Amino acid sequence: MDKDKSSSRHQKNINEDEKEEQLEKYYEKNTGPGEKMTSDAGMKISNDRWSLRAGRRGPALFQDFHFYKKQSHFNRERIPEKVVHARGDGAYGEFELYKSMNHVTRAHFLQEPGTKTPVFVRFSNFIGSKGSKDTAIDIRGFATKFYTQEGNYDMLALSFAVFSVMDAMKFADFVHAVKPNPRTAVPQATVAHDNAWDYVANNQEIAHFIMWLMSSRGRPKSWRMMEAWPVNTFRFLNEQGKSTFVRFVWKPVLGVHSLLLDEANIIGGVDPDFHRRDLHEAIRKGAYPEYELGVQLIEEEDEFKYDFDILDDTKLWPEEVIPVEIIGKMTLNRLVDNHFAEEEQASFDPSTVVPGIGFTNDPVLQGRSFAYRDTDYHRLGTGNINEIPVNKPIVETNYNLRDSYSKYRIDVDSVNYHKNSLANNTPSETPPEKGGYAHYPEEVDGHITRERPGESFFDFFSQPRLFWNSMPPVEKQLIVETFNFHLGYVKSKSVRQQVVDMFANVDKEMATAIAKSIGVKPPTKANVPVTASSPSLNPHNTPHYAYTQKVAVLIGDGFNGQEVKNALETLEHYGVFMDIISENMGTVTGTDGTKLKVDTPFISTYPVLYDSIYIVGGGPESEGKIRSNILNFLNEAYKHYKPIGIATTADLYIQPSDANNLAGVVFAKNNPNFGKEFVKAIAQQRFWDRR
Repeated sequence: MDKDKSSSRHQKNINEDEKEEQLEKYYEKNTGPGEKMTSDAGMKISNDRWSLRAGRRGPALFQDFHFYKKQSHFNRERIPEKVVHARGDGAYGEFELYKSMNHVTRAHFLQEPGTKTPVFVRFSNFIGSKGSKDTAIDIRGFATKFYTQEGNYDMLALSFAVFSVMDAMKFADFVHAVKPNPRTAVPQATVAHDNAWDYVANNQEIAHFIMWLMSSRGRPKSWRMMEAWPVNTFRFLNEQGKSTFVRFVWKPVLGVHSLLLDEANIIGGVDPDFHRRDLHEAIRKGAYPEYELGVQLIEEEDEFKYDFDILDDTKLWPEEVIPVEIIGKMTLNRLVDNHFAEEEQASFDPSTVVPGIGFTNDPVLQGRSFAYRDTDYHRLGTGNINEIPVNKPIVETNYNLRDSYSKYRIDVDSVNYHKNSLANNTPSETPPEKGGYAHYPEEVDGHITRERPGESFFDFFSQPRLFWNSMPPVEKQLIVETFNFHLGYVKSKSVRQQVVDMFANVDKEMATAIAKSIGVKPPTKANVPVTASSPSLNPHNTPHYAYTQKVAVLIGDGFNGQEVKNALETLEHYGVFMDIISENMGTVTGTDGTKLKVDTPFISTYPVLYDSIYIVGGGPESEGKIRSNILNFLNEAYKHYKPIGIATTADLYIQPSDANNLAGVVFAKNNPNFGKEFVKAIAQQRFWDRR
């Protein structure tokens, strides 16, 4: 008998895809009418509450096998967490190709416009443990598994365009330095400590990465509003075997938006699951996260054309120099049904590629192509990683790999080796011209060496300077404040001084401001003489929408029913998310009898969890009860530059004065266009000229 498979995946009408159909055979529902508890072997359980004892008050008996099996399984429920990217969440969706890329790659899923490929995406934080907070100042992971018709293809992206090291040899040192101090296990999920900044000062290739980390890119507002790059340089290979260098980028349709330092720190305490909740809410409401896939292409003969090495992962490919070509869009439309079985057991590996996508001599990629599968062999405890449902390809698989822990597939062949005559030498190889994978026959020469690949690998500061030049004034100030915040935790004055002297190479004025804050000498040397900038790096040059922005509606009994209904209908029309917040759960009632359901009481929420506020207030009886809470929301929203809507019943909460200019504050009084004006303000998101 088929079991009811109702779950989160059926909350919306979603088109079935091949991966979802494959997963359905693994779904099990244990609860519901008539369902009886059994052991994992199928035996019905008569008592799951009390241990077997020798007498009513006697000791437990060793023969209580049900307790043994239940407890011993519980003892083994946890697996080793990821060393990095431990904290994450994921969702399923599909990628649709806009335009054919067959002129540069033979990859099947990039051939025909309109081709749809099932995907699974995992978002993650880099530094912290699994139990840390979503909003830590950190780089984020954005790993995508494409379930293609030629096998799985894993695209492992990061929320920065650049990496922290030039060679995979140094990755373990970097991770050791940014993790908690080995003596104290403190601090968690932050680089605000001596070891991290001592590493930075003594491994200056990381300068560009740190500029991204100290910028707003290190504090994404939402995974739905986060750009991501695989950072490595790959090859596209077409049917003729021609190679083209390629880097990829995911661009969120909603634009790139960030939290302020203060917001990120507070949210991490009051709602450590902030990004997870945001992802779940958006998908459940049908506001599916969307990302367009872009490629940057460099012809093989142009490898040495630029003033940076295209194999150096601490350097980005400026979009103004190497344009981004948008080739498709990914939509995430389904949450996982079991976090551990799907998200935690999802395995991503840069060496999981398909014909048409190849490797370069990028020194970080060379190491990553080994490290990822090896670490998951340890973490998941088995060589059968791709038998786990979330990792299972949607195409037929035939191989001579055998056994290992957690073997589910039952291989019934008597022959398990190559070459053979007993099975007519099957499974047989597939030549490249018929779809088999072949490595690019790159010509190599030279002596075995540990030298850097090129002289530009020694240039640590030109691109960090480019990044700084590309920032608007308000972002530059925020970068300085973020440096000050982190370095304020560093006890070693020597390390603080080294960091200031190092970042004087990026900008002397910036380093001087940092020095003043952290109590060290100002730098003496000048920054590198780079004047170029990249508008694509400017965080203000990004799309802005009111859609899915979250508004706190602060309200009490006695509000103007018609006015508020009109405003809420306008917000809903533009796809704004809203929470009705009042003193207590239940309902609030307007002067005309209009009733609104309260989503959360003031005591259960915080101003920083919202992108905007709509202050409604209420009649005299309710005002006294909610006034202090409304003032708290108002003060927090105002200092964080957020849009504020003021109903006619609330116009006394804020008045213009010499101390403020009320930028981004929209009043309903005598304003028939209040709803649309408020939506426009919500779309702008921050009013940096506010005072």
